Amino acid sequence: MHHVERAIARIAGRQDNVIGRDQLLAAGLNRGAIAYRTHTGRMQRLHTGVYLLGPAPPSQMARARAAALACGTDAVVSHRSAACLFGLLPEIPGDVDITVAGRNPGAHPGITLHRVAELANGDATTMSRLQITTIARTICDLAATESARATEQAFQEALYRRTVTPRALEQILARDPTRRGAPVIRALLEDPRLTRSERERRMLKLIKDAQLPPPLTNVPLYGYEADLYWPAHQLVVEFDGWGAHGHRLAFEGNRKRDQVLVANGIRVMRVTDRHLTNEPIAVAARIAQAVR
Repeated sequence: MHHVERAIARIAGRQDNVIGRDQLLAAGLNRGAIAYRTHTGRMQRLHTGVYLLGPAPPSQMARARAAALACGTDAVVSHRSAACLFGLLPEIPGDVDITVAGRNPGAHPGITLHRVAELANGDATTMSRLQITTIARTICDLAATESARATEQAFQEALYRRTVTPRALEQILARDPTRRGAPVIRALLEDPRLTRSERERRMLKLIKDAQLPPPLTNVPLYGYEADLYWPAHQLVVEFDGWGAHGHRLAFEGNRKRDQVLVANGIRVMRVTDRHLTNEPIAVAARIAQAVR
C-alpha cells in the first residue's frame, strides 16, 4: 500500500494537493477506498471526481486547479480568477471562472463557465502546469464581466509590472472587434495613463527642471530594483502602481520592500501617478528637502 500512497502524494504534490478520480484509480485506489477517505476527512470532494488531500481549506491556486480539472483537460482558468492568480486584482470568494472552447462540460457548482467557439493560439499560457488565459486576454475578458474600474485597475497594474503592452490588447480586439467589453478596452487604450517608463521620463525631467541632483535609475538594491536612487543621500523614490493601495499582494510586497530598504539605512519616498500629474511642484519640493 505504501507505493499507492507515494503515487498519490507525487501526483497531488504537483497539483497543489488536488487530485482527480481517474488519477486516484490509476495510483491504485478503488472506488470504495476513495469514498472511505472522503467520508473520514482524509480527502475533500471539491467537484465531481475532483478531491483535495487533507482537511485544510483549498488555496486560491488549488481552487482554480480543481475547477479546471473538473471541466476537462482543455479547460482554461480565465476572467476574474485569472486576474487574481496573476495578482492584478485582489482575491474574492466566489465561483472560479473557467473558459472552455467548442464544447459544453456541463454545469458544476462553484464554477462559472465561459464557453467560446475557439480560443486563439497565444491566448492561453501556463502557470505551475495550470492552463490560464494570458494577461492580455484576461484583461479583455474582464471588460466583459467586471466593472470598468476593476478592468482599469488590472490593466494599470499589468502596465506597471511590464507584463502587458497596449499592443497585445489591440491584437485581441482586432481579431474580435465586437466582443463584449470592447468599448471599455478601447477607452483604456486611448488613455493608458502612465506606464513605468513614462513615469520615469516625467520624473527625471521634473528633477532636472528643479535643478536637483540626478539619481541613478533601476538600480539593484538589497534584492530589489530601486526606481530612483541617490546613493549620497541614501534616498530611494519608488513609483506606486495604480492599484497598489487597493491590492493586497501589491500592498504587502511594497511594504516588505520598504522594510528591507529602511533596515539597511535607506529612506523610501513613494510617488503615484496622481502626485506626478497634479502635484509636480510638491513632489520636487519633497525630494529637494530629502536631498538637502
